[in-house]
Amino acid sequence: MARTDTDKALVGILLDRYGRTYAEEAGIRLADKPGPLYQLLVLATLLSARISAEIAVAAARELFAAGCRTPRSMREASWQDRVDALGRGHYRRYDERTSTMLGDAADMLIDRWSGDLRRLWEEAGRETRRAKALLTEIPGIGPTGADIFLREVQVVWPQVAPYLDGRVLDAAQTVGLPRQGGPLAALVGSDDDLARLSAALIRVSRHKGSTDEVKSAARSSR
Repeated sequence: MARTDTDKALVGILLDRYGRTYAEEAGIRLADKPGPLYQLLVLATLLSARISAEIAVAAARELFAAGCRTPRSMREASWQDRVDALGRGHYRRYDERTSTMLGDAADMLIDRWSGDLRRLWEEAGRETRRAKALLTEIPGIGPTGADIFLREVQVVWPQVAPYLDGRVLDAAQTVGLPRQGGPLAALVGSDDDLARLSAALIRVSRHKGSTDEVKSAARSSR
């Protein structure tokens, strides 16, 4: 099997077995609208902590179920309400600090961008590097959180695509795919699939057994 065929086989396996975006997993119907974009930001905040992705997603779901789906509803919730929701998602190591950050971030979003992240995107001139810099000004969002947000938002902000950060490229190399953004992006047919591939690569990078499974499946398909 030629290298390109092998790469496509790997991508097919990754998308089939692990290709669900974290937004989908958290129940976010991602769209270029204030609510879903904010929910993705909350999810990125939770995922960027040193805690399992499963717990971060569960905590996001609990916050959304508690009504914290917009910056205003997040700000209106009490600090304790946010802590309790995080606790129900078992996000307990960072619950108090994260509750404070979520409140501070909601304040900033409302004051600076009227609670609408599309205004951040416009302030950035629809330029990804500038958008990342603005994102990292938000409490709770560092470079890792900004990468998470941008790799998933490329589905609805097509100017961001292809967004493949260093962690995704490292994971690609680990499973035997190109570590260069251009060749890797060329293996999928849409921005949606690129976001799904990024999520899949992050998932398998967290579990060596998954990496071995993907490699073995690709060898079997030759």
